[in-house]
Amino acid sequence: MSQLGGPAHNASRLHRLPRDCQELFQDGERQSGLFQIQPQGSPPFLVNCKMTSDGGWTVIQRRHDGSVDFNQPWEAYKAGFGDPQGEFWLGLEKVHHITGDRRSRLAVQLHDWDGNAESLQFPVHLGGEDTAYSLQLTAPVASKLGAATVAPNGLSLPFSTWDQDHDLRGDENCAKSLSGGWWFGTCSHSNLNGQYFHSIPRQRQQRKKGIFWKTWRGRYYPLQATTMLIQPTEAVAVS
Repeated sequence: MSQLGGPAHNASRLHRLPRDCQELFQDGERQSGLFQIQPQGSPPFLVNCKMTSDGGWTVIQRRHDGSVDFNQPWEAYKAGFGDPQGEFWLGLEKVHHITGDRRSRLAVQLHDWDGNAESLQFPVHLGGEDTAYSLQLTAPVASKLGAATVAPNGLSLPFSTWDQDHDLRGDENCAKSLSGGWWFGTCSHSNLNGQYFHSIPRQRQQRKKGIFWKTWRGRYYPLQATTMLIQPTEAVAVS
């Protein structure tokens, strides 16, 4: 991230607050930092915007030093927690307001302990709390991310925490047996909100609770840093 500014960045705006970082970019802003936004139907809140050559992205998650405990209950994941200038989770309700009925792109940036990095982008749609904030993935994307069984119309992954189990495993609470809250599916594809390890544990049973992305470094490799960003791509309703 470039150096963060303060919320006063756009305090002088005379018209309504931007709906998201992409709208801020379209208004001419090119500096990354902290900004107040106000999605439709939501009170204003502070977000971390990353301005790139392809528009404005809202940072929704960042991990890099283990300073914030991500093993939080449902209400914390719904509202958000952490430090927007450090490690944080923006909050499911805020992300849902940002995306609304629009299709969006989710960007996932991953770093291992050897200096390697991976960046992924794929189309998503995030439902509201009535869907357990289900993440809708297209069939090709779901297969590419490691899902074994995918319906022709794609894959719907509800969000789960240790106190609200919505995962696709009937015999296990993924959030409780692993760590953190996530769109778990069957527990084995990814978990960027897992336990932070400053060094890779020797025990496989311990490593499985870490931050992982199976199709990059494997199921039992706890990652060093992650960032997640979202950008709405269209204004039409999703059926």
